[in-house]
Amino acid sequence: MTGRFRGWGVAVYSIVVFAILLVPIGYTVLFSFNDSRRTNIIWRGFTLDNWTGICDDARVCGAFGASIGVGSAATLVACALGTAIAIALVRFRFRFRNALTILLFLPMATPEIVLGAGLSSQLVNLGIEKNLVTVTIAHVMFCISFVVVTVRARAASLDPALEEAGRDLYGSPAQVFWRVTFPLLLPGIVAAALLSFALSFDDFIITNFVSGSAETLPKYIYIAAARGIPAQANVFASLIFFLAIAAVITISLIGAARRKRLLRG
Repeated sequence: MTGRFRGWGVAVYSIVVFAILLVPIGYTVLFSFNDSRRTNIIWRGFTLDNWTGICDDARVCGAFGASIGVGSAATLVACALGTAIAIALVRFRFRFRNALTILLFLPMATPEIVLGAGLSSQLVNLGIEKNLVTVTIAHVMFCISFVVVTVRARAASLDPALEEAGRDLYGSPAQVFWRVTFPLLLPGIVAAALLSFALSFDDFIITNFVSGSAETLPKYIYIAAARGIPAQANVFASLIFFLAIAAVITISLIGAARRKRLLRG
């Protein structure tokens, strides 16, 4: 009897937790079809105009494009630098290695408002104009830490004998890296890239300090909240959610297919 009640309790608790998590997402998707006027808070009727005229508000499209551009650039740079740093930390012993590890963890442990205020002060002191370039640099700085942590865990689990086998087969250092090491590191790099892009795309606090007059989607939504967020913002948020779900499903299917091929082999 006790076990049955415990099972029901876990089920009810799980349903409540998932409801709390999914209700905001459901609200966002539902109100992307709302026939809104000045604000998108009250349901006025179903319409597809928000999806067919997704760029009727040029500022929303511009902010969304800026977020995509900054997130993509920050992800590429952070993954390239973070992967190299992670391999160096795992494979080599050098002076100040432990100090470097601590410094890499600092951006993860430091509040964003502290990072944003510090970066903003440095830009002002150096006389650098705040724009999307400074936003990208700031995002690279905090994304590198997450890339290093993710890729380092993957690199530490690799068997050095595999690379030695590649060298025994007269492979050059570049061939061994691209044909042996990189494919083995790829799952960790992909996970780090997805995490970095999500963090960059979603960031508001640091972006608000270093962006100047430039707008990303989170900053636009924050500013627009005072006068009413347009339904197009819900459309973009829904698109991002559906694309993320599609990406997760695609990666899962590719991984499952690869495991089946290995088992058959």
